[in-house]
Amino acid sequence: MSTPQLTRDDTAAATSPTGQPKAVWAVAFASVIAFMGIGLVDPILKPIGEQLNATPSQVSLLFTSYMAVTGVAMLVTGVISSRFGAKKTLLSGLAIIIVFAALAGMSGSIGEIIGFRAGWGLGNALFIATALATIVGAATGGVAKAIILYEAALGIGIATGPLLGGVLGGISWRGPFFGVSVLMAIAFIAIVVLLPEMPKPTKPTSITAPFKALRHRGLLTVSITALLYNFGFFTLLAFTPFPLDMGTYAIGFIFCGWGILLALTSVFLAPKLQARFGSLPMMALSLGLFAVDLAVMGMFTEHKIVLIVGVVIAGAFLGVNNTLITEAVMISAPVERSTASAAYSFVRFGGGAAAPWVAGKLGEHNMSLPFWLGAAFTAAAVAVLYIGRGALAHIDDHDPAPHSVEEAQAITVGD
Repeated sequence: MSTPQLTRDDTAAATSPTGQPKAVWAVAFASVIAFMGIGLVDPILKPIGEQLNATPSQVSLLFTSYMAVTGVAMLVTGVISSRFGAKKTLLSGLAIIIVFAALAGMSGSIGEIIGFRAGWGLGNALFIATALATIVGAATGGVAKAIILYEAALGIGIATGPLLGGVLGGISWRGPFFGVSVLMAIAFIAIVVLLPEMPKPTKPTSITAPFKALRHRGLLTVSITALLYNFGFFTLLAFTPFPLDMGTYAIGFIFCGWGILLALTSVFLAPKLQARFGSLPMMALSLGLFAVDLAVMGMFTEHKIVLIVGVVIAGAFLGVNNTLITEAVMISAPVERSTASAAYSFVRFGGGAAAPWVAGKLGEHNMSLPFWLGAAFTAAAVAVLYIGRGALAHIDDHDPAPHSVEEAQAITVGD
């Protein structure tokens, strides 16, 4: 695809003192806010249930509706982005989140919140899939550094989401929803100002492209792996506040600690472990340790200190895995990165959608069962990774080179 070439002066003018383009930091900031939405409701799950007379499984549908719509919508993100451009797609996603987060804050029933969280998931899908492609394409230093930047945004967002939810939730359970709406409005303005318009590709992306991408065994392997361990991940995230049975501030700080550890390990530890031991062994080890962690939480569910420690240290295992598996997705199949991202996200969010409701339902009968089931699914993820290791043998031989401006623009618009 032929695209206009930026001059050296243009590039310098658009670059911040850190060496990354200002547009990348604008998208990264918006990504932080988007990822806040994942853990934002953790501290207010019990207050919502108590004030709206909802069971744990009903409250957990806030996660299920959000993740289910996000996963399905991922299938059309490439189609929309290739027709309207990355900037319009990002802004559309942000606008949808702004509206539906505010509507969730104004809800009067659990059913309304569940429905508005579904709309929020649509905006989240449009934004996140395009944001990953934008950051990978526009950041300096190659794919590895771009992935680390993206995972740092994920970690910071997941860490501060529960903290913000705890602080605002201490005032009212409606507060966190309105808070996200305001922050997303700020991100919307930042992207309008800092992200330049990108040319659209001459050939729009096909809606069948993500399905065709899953024919590649490497991409299918990491996608199924993610689906399975996401069952454990969202059991931890959506169900643990119920057996903890603590106030909004306490829950917020516990999950903030988890998110901080996730961010630190994804940025600083994962690359070192990858360089020394390889991607596949470290992915398998981190997921295996996460499965053990969940099993211990299932064994000692009645001990709050065990649950607290289990939640926090899970951040280390997930931080390492998230960075390595995200990079593996981008190089696991000979398809466009945006297409690989959409296919992978569609599959993995299936686990994220099912886990909260199943965990809530099981937890209404036995508080330990959700953790045991999450451990079993995560262990199955390790087995899938082992079985499909042959199709991923090449990922540690991949040495990403810096992207040209034309390649960055092609990736950004999802061609």
